[in-house]
Amino acid sequence: MSYFPMFIELKDKPCLVVGGGKVALRKAEALRDFGARVTVVAPDIQEELLASEGVVCLEKHFEISDLEGQELAVAATGDPEQNHRISRACREAKIPVNAVDQKEDCSFIFPAYLKEGEVVAAFSSGGQSPLIAQYLKAQTMPAMTSLLGELAEVLGGLRERLRHLGPESMRKNIYQEILEFGLKTGTVPSSEKIDEMIWKYMIE
Repeated sequence: MSYFPMFIELKDKPCLVVGGGKVALRKAEALRDFGARVTVVAPDIQEELLASEGVVCLEKHFEISDLEGQELAVAATGDPEQNHRISRACREAKIPVNAVDQKEDCSFIFPAYLKEGEVVAAFSSGGQSPLIAQYLKAQTMPAMTSLLGELAEVLGGLRERLRHLGPESMRKNIYQEILEFGLKTGTVPSSEKIDEMIWKYMIE
């Protein structure tokens, strides 16, 4: 059965990564990319991970108590049996867990993703073929520009201002015109230009 696609808020949430190698580094960086407070636990942690900004590294063996207060956990030890034990402990504690390359021990998986500001596109094959997820990511990459992130910020900032302004169809047309202007010109419209667009619909 396919995994349900869901975006969750991880900003300032504690997340645990068990493992100190390259895979653990990638998982920790992905979590940090979304603002999580990451703790890494492993008896041997590579230098790049030790130097990662915003990551707390504990050079020790994993203990069940390490799970206390964690929002989610990643088992990336490189040892299938150890990953399985960590997964079982997480499930008993009702903590979402990802065990690297062990689908049966995962309650969630990491998608391939692109991120520009608040705009995120994620791709998954349900753990069947990471190659397919990477292909979809590569196909989408040309459209995922920094401009989209900037436009999303502008449109998000207008939501409260326009919330009670006319019917929903009118607001949708305003948003659409701002987006199309940005995509056509490659720039974010000025506040004066946005006011002009809004006023046009108000007097129609």
